[in-house]
Amino acid sequence: MCIAFSGIFYREAQVTPETATAFRCLYGLPILALVGWLEHRRYGPLPSRAVWLAIIAGLFFAGDLLSWHHAVDQVGAGLATVLGNLQVIVVAFVAWLVFGERPPRTVLYGLPFVLAGVVLISGVVGQDAYGVNPGLGVVLGIITALSYAGYLLIIRRGSNDLRRPAGPVAISTAATAVVALVFGLAIGRLDPVPSWPSHGWLALVGITSQSIGYLIISISLPRLPAALTSIILLTQPVATVFLARVLLDERPSIDQLLGVALVIAGIAVATVPVGRLRDRAKAALA
Repeated sequence: MCIAFSGIFYREAQVTPETATAFRCLYGLPILALVGWLEHRRYGPLPSRAVWLAIIAGLFFAGDLLSWHHAVDQVGAGLATVLGNLQVIVVAFVAWLVFGERPPRTVLYGLPFVLAGVVLISGVVGQDAYGVNPGLGVVLGIITALSYAGYLLIIRRGSNDLRRPAGPVAISTAATAVVALVFGLAIGRLDPVPSWPSHGWLALVGITSQSIGYLIISISLPRLPAALTSIILLTQPVATVFLARVLLDERPSIDQLLGVALVIAGIAVATVPVGRLRDRAKAALA
């Protein structure tokens, strides 16, 4: 739910994507840095390799957040969040191409659902598609997924120490903030001092999504069954679509909502181990 509100708070802040990316990282960094410092005191410093890979991961995370905020401007908070979750599929194929990790067959089964859903969200099919430019929003959403896939793959390679999830995330967040600040200043789209209440909305994004949300996910992932984790994380895009409808009056077309359903169904097929759940159910009934 922390992450589900991210797009809502960004829309309320009414700032540029570059400003939102920089300030959500700056507001979220103190919490991550504090937890990272406590990890440092207890377990010692991070290996230099983990530090450098976290910095590189931060560059990808900057691409993720910048493209996602632009996608929100083009197609709305709800649909942009659904598109951002395509990283589940993208990670599998990128890992296959780069690291030779063959994706499970479930990813291939889910891919047609996802592709059909993306086409419907883009507004190519049907009428009255929601968004300033839903086609561009889809392109930006795919870039978001690709960038986030790069972030995940790199930061996982950097550290396998489950005792200290905050340190690498804090370093990558700091790198993301620097990239957003430099990029925003270079193209003239950074608001150095956002007005109030924009600061308040950006602080909410930084505290809830950027720090607490990602930190809780990092802590929870190794402690929960994969099936349960997949199901829980699927609630995030659904929740954002609902919240955007209620709080922002976003009204996707029927075709776009069908696309949302297909994307979520494809992600579910790709990530939820149905066969394992069936075997467990049979064992429990035996």
